[in-house]
Amino acid sequence: MITLLTLILPYGSAGAALLLDRQPYSIFPYPFTIQNITYLLLAWSLADLFVRWRMTQRERAFLAAKFLPEDSTTMLEVHELGPIRIRVAPLHDADSGFLPALMDMTILQLQASKSVEQSMTLLTNALSLMSDRVDLRYQMLRYMAWLIPTIGFLGTVIGLSLALHLIDPKNMDLGRVVGGLSVSFYTTLVALLASAILAFAQHSVQEQEELALNAAGQYCLANLINRVYIDQEMPGAAS
Repeated sequence: MITLLTLILPYGSAGAALLLDRQPYSIFPYPFTIQNITYLLLAWSLADLFVRWRMTQRERAFLAAKFLPEDSTTMLEVHELGPIRIRVAPLHDADSGFLPALMDMTILQLQASKSVEQSMTLLTNALSLMSDRVDLRYQMLRYMAWLIPTIGFLGTVIGLSLALHLIDPKNMDLGRVVGGLSVSFYTTLVALLASAILAFAQHSVQEQEELALNAAGQYCLANLINRVYIDQEMPGAAS
């Protein structure tokens, strides 16, 4: 984007001054300008969000994989859960696979305790922990949404300071004063726009990921917990 704008916008034009700070009176050596630093931070953040969005699409694909019966009549017995667990166990890791992870843990608890109540408690706790983990993944992006406008404000402070320093009634360089003022306003404008784009993208992707996690929990509740039949006469069976 920086390279394309550099080639398209003529040096010293209004667009080059606003978007790139590429002008005769810039206080920063090009391409090391506040605007370009803002674009690099925004690009890194959007790339991270794109990865999270791709992982969310994978989570939604798991919901359509039909790991469990979804009709209204089929019941599952504990001895039938083993093959299901073998199928889903390789599909999750520490960072992805909400539905396979929840099914794996819940089935293991059902096999060990023969208790639907204990399995339901485990499922609830696992959902809570996964929700916290999803939220923690966005800490750096929230920091970037704060850092970008902060860098823009730093450009404003530097530009205003330089402009005030150059104001000398006896020998005033009006061009450099105007250049410092333009930097002070342009950096803030670009940074605020970039921050708004990042905040919108972050909230959209995080919402989709949290919805995918909630859908995985509902799927396990409806198609696993609610349809498991445990014979009360079996040794170790509990309600």
